Amino acid sequence: MLTNSNILITGGTGSFGHAFVRMTLKKYNPNRIVIFSRDEMKQWEMAQLFKDDKRVRFFIGDVRDKDRLSRALDGIDYVVHAAATKIVPTAEYNPFECVKTNINGAMNLIDACIDRNVKRIVALSTDKASNPVNLYGATKLASDRLFVSGNSYAGVHDTRFSVVRYGNVMGSRGSVIPFFLSIAKSGVLPITDERMTRFMISLEEGVELVWHVFNDMVGGEIYVKKIPSMKVTDLAMAVSCDAKHKLVGIRPGEKLHEQMIGLEDAIYTYEYADYFKVLPSINNWSNDPLRINGGVKVDPNFTYCSDNNKDWMSIDTLKDWIEKNYNKIGSI
Repeated sequence: MLTNSNILITGGTGSFGHAFVRMTLKKYNPNRIVIFSRDEMKQWEMAQLFKDDKRVRFFIGDVRDKDRLSRALDGIDYVVHAAATKIVPTAEYNPFECVKTNINGAMNLIDACIDRNVKRIVALSTDKASNPVNLYGATKLASDRLFVSGNSYAGVHDTRFSVVRYGNVMGSRGSVIPFFLSIAKSGVLPITDERMTRFMISLEEGVELVWHVFNDMVGGEIYVKKIPSMKVTDLAMAVSCDAKHKLVGIRPGEKLHEQMIGLEDAIYTYEYADYFKVLPSINNWSNDPLRINGGVKVDPNFTYCSDNNKDWMSIDTLKDWIEKNYNKIGSI
């Protein structure tokens, strides 16, 4: 599907964008991939990595600006929406800015994609969008619902929208692993709560899920990959077995455990080999055989949370991952 196509990724200079562009160029040989983002310095730095590849293009713009989005989407077949204000404390202290990017930006993208006859859009979401307790999660929940309903809003147009929901992306810029590595030599690692757990996913797994969604989606589905959980104390041990743990308390807007599928979504959720799919509740689409596509309906009391997960990442597994990926952790 993506072979010889024209792809645009919003927020494309981030960790996911770097991985998506590198992997997609190699596997699918698209006609072009457009990096749409607002930071010219990050675009310049990324351009140095792909400077000899004519398939990679750069477009300065902001998802808050619908006219600029519309211009960038000219001739685009597929969109990955990765642009977001995503740091929890930043969102709490800059709430209006978070809403402008995460909600207004989603609205602008939906309108512009329909007007430009884009075929399919996959929006990246977060475990914080399920039963949110912070502003970032609340805005991403609203964004998710906008993309789901966008399939009805599109009317007679063929533009289709779906969502993928992730956990903690291992080694991404600003995440806990590079933070712990940066201060490990001090001999002390801050732990918010010894009970805290998080979902863990690699960038490569995230990219592969997006590829799958482009091929599988009918429109309105929320895809949740099956990934392992890990206790934050074990994560700290994987980074440094010698460092002491200092309890610092939960930050504003932080959850003890993350959730990707809540009880309210269980009646619309189907299980597959490597992921779950939450089908849209509108228009009786949750009973559509094309959307179900061989899935098995989960128990009505099902929830998918980082503390009730069946799959757990061991300290040794994360140690091995850090050793293999050390040079690129936190670099993009």
